[in-house]
Amino acid sequence: MRIMKLFLNAAKSVYKSPVRYLSFLADSGLKADGDEPLLIVGSSRALVQRLGSQVEVKTAFITEEEEGDLLLELEPGLKKKRYEFDHWDDAIHGYRETERVTWGAACQTILARVRSVAFSSGSSLLGPVHVLDLDKTGYIKPHIDSVKFCGSTITGLSLLSDSVMRLVKEDVSSEWLDVLLPRRSLYILRDQARYNFTHEILKDEESLFNGHRVPRQRRISVICRNLPA
Repeated sequence: MRIMKLFLNAAKSVYKSPVRYLSFLADSGLKADGDEPLLIVGSSRALVQRLGSQVEVKTAFITEEEEGDLLLELEPGLKKKRYEFDHWDDAIHGYRETERVTWGAACQTILARVRSVAFSSGSSLLGPVHVLDLDKTGYIKPHIDSVKFCGSTITGLSLLSDSVMRLVKEDVSSEWLDVLLPRRSLYILRDQARYNFTHEILKDEESLFNGHRVPRQRRISVICRNLPA
């Protein structure tokens, strides 16, 4: 336990709280409610508005303490693995991953909140939670999750780093969205955004949002999915 506390203290010194990015409403972007920063920009305002209910980002979804609870459970297992630089379907570069079914009480509470927000009541959910650890040099290439194993909704918590997710229409590359994922936020992809658009996490050197640099450090995502209908 003492070792993990030392790790968390070190992590706090390396991974700073997310920057409050300068926000302005571009012709092709939408702001969140209230004083939240600009979170989604796209190739057209019409596209952003059309997918507005299918691409969501909930900032500060978990607290720093809750992030620490998740890291306490995840780090010991992840540290036993090495970062991989190829993937069975060539979708991820520089990653470690695991699936987790059993969680401690604090993390169970967090995941119950994630599921209650992202999925409709009575949804059949994929049992294991997917945990993906991207190295600072890692990235996720454009892909669409298989319809054989995943239903209409994907949701993920972003730990340790801000990042930018890009969605591109599978058959019309000129239609795209960039989505800012601040540290400790929750993203949700549903329906068309899930089936008809590829999604990717940009490399650190390519990590720009609406013209602003978004430095990307090591990033852990905790991902839940529902089952196919």
